[in-house]
Amino acid sequence: MSTRELFQDPKNTVRAHNPLAERMRPRSLDEFVGQEDILAEGRWLSRIIQTDSLSSMIFWGPPGCGKTALATIIAQESQAAFAPFSAVLGGVKQVREIIQDAEIRLQKQRRRTILFIDEIHRMNKAQQDALLPHVERATVILIGATTENPSFEVIPALLSRSKVFVLKPLAEEHIATIVQRALIDNQRGLGGQGFSVEQNALNALSRAAEGDARRALNILEAAADYLKSIPGNQRTISLHVIEETIQHRTLLYDRTGEQHYNVVSAFIKSLRGSDPDAAVYWMTRMLEAGEDPRFILRRMIIFASEDIGNADPHALQLATAALSAHELVGLPESALCLSQTAIYLATAPKSNTALTTYTLARKDIREMGALPVPMHLRNAPTTLMKKLGYAKGYKYPHNFENHYVEEDYLPDELKDRVYYQPSNSGYERTIAHRLKNRRKKT
Repeated sequence: MSTRELFQDPKNTVRAHNPLAERMRPRSLDEFVGQEDILAEGRWLSRIIQTDSLSSMIFWGPPGCGKTALATIIAQESQAAFAPFSAVLGGVKQVREIIQDAEIRLQKQRRRTILFIDEIHRMNKAQQDALLPHVERATVILIGATTENPSFEVIPALLSRSKVFVLKPLAEEHIATIVQRALIDNQRGLGGQGFSVEQNALNALSRAAEGDARRALNILEAAADYLKSIPGNQRTISLHVIEETIQHRTLLYDRTGEQHYNVVSAFIKSLRGSDPDAAVYWMTRMLEAGEDPRFILRRMIIFASEDIGNADPHALQLATAALSAHELVGLPESALCLSQTAIYLATAPKSNTALTTYTLARKDIREMGALPVPMHLRNAPTTLMKKLGYAKGYKYPHNFENHYVEEDYLPDELKDRVYYQPSNSGYERTIAHRLKNRRKKT
């Protein structure tokens, strides 16, 4: 459908061959389910819709939470023209057409245009820059929809001129309401066809949708088609039918988006917080969603040094061994190796001294540059270098009792500097005791 056709048909009239999820898209705020946090009476968004005082805004939320439906409803409530644009499928030419039509409409009809950009995070910086002056002049009212954090994906100038609304995944009771409406709606849904759903099946469907209304309606439609294919005119959607329809659901987990980083963050923080149950849960979430196990293993290897370190030196060995084990046996069996490692890392004593020690040393290097190596520590492979004093006065530790002798190993400018402060956790208690008698008192 072209841009001009959409202007003539802003409601995008429902057609019988459209998918159920498309047919059941809410047409008014009364039909809209969920998002009470932003749409309840007295909320800012409710007020501007009621008073028709729209300004540019961005809807940020997961798939199927109502971003597109809400934008369409706002356009209808305001009597503004609705110009949808896909940042994935559309190009600069289409944007120019929309802006040109919007300018003409504003001048001749005094009618505003809502430019709805689906997946606005897909627009590159140049495209967003080109859109900015038209948003500033209010040639168009921008409504952007994104599943990604707009703080990272939308340019600051455009973001500062837009109100950001966070939409949440729909609750199970919201999903159940949407499914039941579709079952009884005679015009757009499955009403009149005799379908009903058992309560346990409705509960299972609502859980499987994971807050996504589109997914819920797709499952319902597939379940209805499944029953139609069975002889006997069966019309009751049972738990068995839902399970057959779902089979293997795709978990909400965008491997390049915010969900990816949120789940990974939860995994690492669970390990750091010594919670093996949560750690294995988040790890399994990633595996079930198709994450590359090597990504998880690399994070566990880093964690073994960053958050455990010498409090338990075996942690790094186990993490690297798990990587080798995965390369050897592969999934699904290697999931057990990952689980074993996650449990070990979560329950191991914790210390971040590998990180803090490195950070302090790096700070001195960056601030003081490449300080000269003390003469007694330099290598002296030639006679000339020995004559110049290289390695002169070096004390070989193995020539002394307990293989230790007091010596200065840092540059002169950093003499007596202490970077490593062992914790009192795990094996580092032993290290701390050993160092206590070796370090010279300052």
